[in-house]
Amino acid sequence: MTLPLDSSLQPGVSLVVTVDRLDRDGAGVAEVRAGAGLFRLHVAGALPGESARAKVMHVSTHAFAQGRDAWADLEEIVRVSPERVAPPCPAQHRCGGCPLANWAYAAQLEWKRGLVAKAIAAQEELARVPVTACAPSPRPFGYRANAKYVFGHDRDGKLVLGAYAPRSHEILDMSGCPIGEPALAEVAAALLTLLAQHAVAPFDEIRRTGLLRYVVLRANADGKVLVALVTGREIWPKGEALARELAAACPAVLGVVHNINGTAGNALFGEQEHLLFGSASIEDTIGPARVRLGPRSFSQANRLVAGRAYHDIVTAAARLGTINRVVDAYAGAGGIALALAPLAHEVVAIEENPAACATAQAFLAECGPGDPGARVRFVAGDVAEHLARVGSADLVVLNPPRRGCAMATIAAVAQLHPRLVAYLSCNPASLARDLAALARLGLPTVGITPYDMLAQTPHVEALALVAKD
Repeated sequence: MTLPLDSSLQPGVSLVVTVDRLDRDGAGVAEVRAGAGLFRLHVAGALPGESARAKVMHVSTHAFAQGRDAWADLEEIVRVSPERVAPPCPAQHRCGGCPLANWAYAAQLEWKRGLVAKAIAAQEELARVPVTACAPSPRPFGYRANAKYVFGHDRDGKLVLGAYAPRSHEILDMSGCPIGEPALAEVAAALLTLLAQHAVAPFDEIRRTGLLRYVVLRANADGKVLVALVTGREIWPKGEALARELAAACPAVLGVVHNINGTAGNALFGEQEHLLFGSASIEDTIGPARVRLGPRSFSQANRLVAGRAYHDIVTAAARLGTINRVVDAYAGAGGIALALAPLAHEVVAIEENPAACATAQAFLAECGPGDPGARVRFVAGDVAEHLARVGSADLVVLNPPRRGCAMATIAAVAQLHPRLVAYLSCNPASLARDLAALARLGLPTVGITPYDMLAQTPHVEALALVAKD
């Protein structure tokens, strides 16, 4: 759209625009010319191909190569995309957690494949690497095996387990969220009732008063739930009583853990925790692997999609024939390591989070001598440092956080001279960067498969297989 030459794009201006793409957060993007300037106008809730009336709320002072960014609130859809669907959640437009829930699922999958393909194609070393269709989630809703809630009051003063609205500290009620597995909603509802009955006060981040900050729930394939209650202070005399009442009200509750996080900032967990009821961990089945998870263990949120990715890694590994050593870097709870254990003589699992590592080590200690899990050895600490001590490996698995691998890690992987690298990533940009670096070190990528690990969101997982020249 082009505005008159004497016009400017300012907060408060309302205009009709045509959306041609989505940004990385899932908001519609329209190009607007105002005067001599070009603007990328981001409109959350608008879909590609739609015309929408939007009210400008913010204009960036920072310029990019062709112009500036601006953000607008959606006021009206003037021309509706045939791919628009009715989201199952009435809070979808306010929550921000599932910005793609109003878009047909097939369109989401194609867009996510495009995100990966575009990032890969931007690297000269990866120009010919094929990217397959995005593997769908068997359950586009009701798939998430964990939930993280803020405890506090919504804008009407009601006590809720919720989430912060985008770019604010307003807490939105998350009861009835269709993304989580059903067991999570059941436990959350029962817990909220008990918190009100026990007059548990939300923790005030500014005044440093009150008690409960967050609630973290983790469900397994059997419908059992591990509950973590994160408080801003250590003393909670009635914590055990509340935990017992919750377990009595919800037989799905396997255990309740009290985590203490008195720090300022956005960290979810503190380092100190103790058990209030039942078990401090929960066992789950992810594809071919049985794992044990504590409150702070990392595991992919979508058990079914993660299981497919694990299966694809195992299938690729089986083609290698004899495998002496596997290294699973950023191993989390050890799901991939345990899935690969039947194929290898030894699996070294490296995990930087000491709490997650301790949970996995305790689980492995229970494996008998004939159990493939006995072949897995967990080590805690810096990934690059431990990779440098391994010596050699037939297969290296990389599953880093969004920032990807440090260059020291990439160099250490190349020094192991693996026959295969399986790189599972949640960020196409860092994946492409790291794969290009591996290619320059003689480890080219042979193929990439995207996975819809977090359906209805802009996030996409991808598995790259890297084979030695």
